[in-house]
Amino acid sequence: MDTLPKVMIGAGIVLILAGLLWHFGGRSLSLGRLPGDIVVERENFRFYFPLATSIVLSLVLSFVFWLMQKLSGR
Repeated sequence: MDTLPKVMIGAGIVLILAGLLWHFGGRSLSLGRLPGDIVVERENFRFYFPLATSIVLSLVLSFVFWLMQKLSGR
């Protein structure tokens, strides 16, 4: 039962840092407009598939969850 408070505190810190980064660095991060994202534009049609953004977010979230697991002692 001692690990749950640590995990919750760690998750809270991660969320606060992500919120601050999103608020203050949102324009400069340009997440969603990475070079590997697929954009097809026609006259009346626009298709956007954020492939590179999805991969980057997956790697970041995997690292965060791995770190939370290591900090919780499991």
